[in-house]
Amino acid sequence: MTRTATALTLALVATFALAGCGKKPAVKESDSQRARAVRVVKVEPRQIIGSLTASGVLTPREEAAVLPEVTGYRVARVLVDPGQYVRAGQTLVQLDGALIAAQVEQQGALAAQSAIQAEQAEAQAARVKGLDGQGVLSQEQLDQRRFQARAARATANAQAAGYKDARTRAGKLAVSAPVSGLVLERNVRPGELSAGGATPWFRIAQGGEIELLAELSEEDLARVRPGQRVSVVLSTGTSADGTVRLVSPQVNAQSKLGTVRIRLPVRADIRSGGYGRALFADAAGQSLAVPETAVRYDADGASVMVVGADNRVKRVTVQTGPRGSGLVSLIKGPPAGSRVVLNAAAFLLDGDMVRPSEGPVPTPKAASVKK
Repeated sequence: MTRTATALTLALVATFALAGCGKKPAVKESDSQRARAVRVVKVEPRQIIGSLTASGVLTPREEAAVLPEVTGYRVARVLVDPGQYVRAGQTLVQLDGALIAAQVEQQGALAAQSAIQAEQAEAQAARVKGLDGQGVLSQEQLDQRRFQARAARATANAQAAGYKDARTRAGKLAVSAPVSGLVLERNVRPGELSAGGATPWFRIAQGGEIELLAELSEEDLARVRPGQRVSVVLSTGTSADGTVRLVSPQVNAQSKLGTVRIRLPVRADIRSGGYGRALFADAAGQSLAVPETAVRYDADGASVMVVGADNRVKRVTVQTGPRGSGLVSLIKGPPAGSRVVLNAAAFLLDGDMVRPSEGPVPTPKAASVKK
């Protein structure tokens, strides 16, 4: 064999050897083999607890306004300041009584004088009793004495009433608290004259009770009842436990909102005029809902990934509503019974095939506010 033929033979042997050692062609995977395993939950009516919140202002449960009952007298002393607790009947302002004291004395003297004159006239009328028609005195004289006695008694009664009025006004020089409670506001200074006006001298929260006046829609009002437990978060970040005292029987015709009054404990940090946010812990409502983790939020809005009968996913836009206990209600979205991917953060695109399995759903629990 020539050298050329030998080289050609070796080359052919090497070629076949290499061909025999090469890898087999890869088998293409099917869609079902490439499918990602995901956990799914169904869109179903679920109870969402703690989803109802409302904001409002802190206001006294009952507020008493204090104004002077007598006018024209100078303020001698102001005895209380805002923030103090007062008891019913406690003197808040003392008016100068020099002027009224003289009036009382004068009126008392006039009442005594009128009483004596009335007694004198009545005595004269009594002397002519039974003399009618006997000719001792004319009928005109008899009637005159009787009329004078009646007029004198009327004058005496009027003077006595004036005396009583003066003494009553003298007793009103001490402006007192009509109820026990917390003084919220003071609008009087020593030296001022007492005069009738619309601005009260003091505003008192009866018993120091401050409550939250929250506003809710007509639909949400139906989920609230007297005695219901509420957690109220104050603007300071602290919270207080309250209860619903009163639910408005009507809604505002313009705003379509109704009010709920929430009783709160008497505390120094709960101040009238402040702000509060109420969380109705046991206000439950039934609605189509999914776990919060199933909702994806991006530039196009909120959406869920719905798994079809062919196990392929499709992005569906949703409109979310109240949420609580790890659930979020769907106002608009897929119908009840639809399967959605539990973890919305999973990297899935429209048309991807998945291997679904049922996932856990959060168990509703009473909502609470951390203190």
